[in-house]
Amino acid sequence: MIKAFADWLIYDLFGLDESTRLGEALNFFVYDSLKIVILLLGISIVMGIVNAYFPIDKLRNFLTSRRLYGFQYLLASVFGAITPFCSCSSIPLFIGFVKGGIPLGVTFAFLITSPLVNEVAVAMFLGTFGFKVTAIYVVCGVLLGMVGGFILGKMNLEKYLSPWIIELQQKQIKASEICEKEHIPFLDRLPGIMSEAIRILKGVIVYVFIGIAIGAGMHGYVPEGFFAEFMQKAGVFGVPASVLAAVPMYANAAGIVPVVQVFVAKGIPLGTALSFMMSVVGLSLPEATMLSKVMTWKLIGIFFGTVALMIMAIGWTFNAIL
Repeated sequence: MIKAFADWLIYDLFGLDESTRLGEALNFFVYDSLKIVILLLGISIVMGIVNAYFPIDKLRNFLTSRRLYGFQYLLASVFGAITPFCSCSSIPLFIGFVKGGIPLGVTFAFLITSPLVNEVAVAMFLGTFGFKVTAIYVVCGVLLGMVGGFILGKMNLEKYLSPWIIELQQKQIKASEICEKEHIPFLDRLPGIMSEAIRILKGVIVYVFIGIAIGAGMHGYVPEGFFAEFMQKAGVFGVPASVLAAVPMYANAAGIVPVVQVFVAKGIPLGTALSFMMSVVGLSLPEATMLSKVMTWKLIGIFFGTVALMIMAIGWTFNAIL
């Protein structure tokens, strides 16, 4: 429905040709903007309801328990793998987790894996590269989330969250305590949940539009042949070069799989092409722009740097074994 509206608005009402770069970029902007705004509002309402009724303190204590032996990172990564979100679409749920007090390392495990692995991308990967490569990619995507979340969780980075999200956390804790003590009925809580969801949307909407505008510009105006030539010239430094080239881009995993196929057909090693794909879907400039409302730029740098190093390790491993 959203895609049909974006097509109607840009191609029918505005009369732009879908084969032009401007038409493609504007269509991308309208579609992704509407999709993420609806997701953000819907997930904020759902998380508000969950936070109002679920014992967040007990969940937080459970997820930080040593008895789990790191199993919480696996759960978060698997949950990320089965949710059909791109990096920017994952952010609304990430905000909900952080707001609810879920440990930061666990939320990072979800944020890392969610854009990398989803059922559509897996199906396309299976048809393009076969079962062996697909299985290794899925395992690497889940492990990347687990290990990345674990490392980031051990770095005690909560102090680098933005004041905005910390304020939301504190308000959520106070609201939950009041509701538990006074046993406020759901219908009486709903207006407050709705107003809080709208407040969250207002707080990030500018960052969403800026981030998607950057992604739309890259999507419409940067030809894929540029990156193929760039990676070929990089030679032995192809893996880090592919990660560096991918960060300004923005696409979901399903959209980038055909590009990876083109790269491999042009002689670029599979690990290098996969490093590009993982960085496009998991480390994009639009994602960083949106996250800047939730994190300080120092935390974004630590997050991107950690994940980038792990993606390079996966790329080199693929090149060595395949």
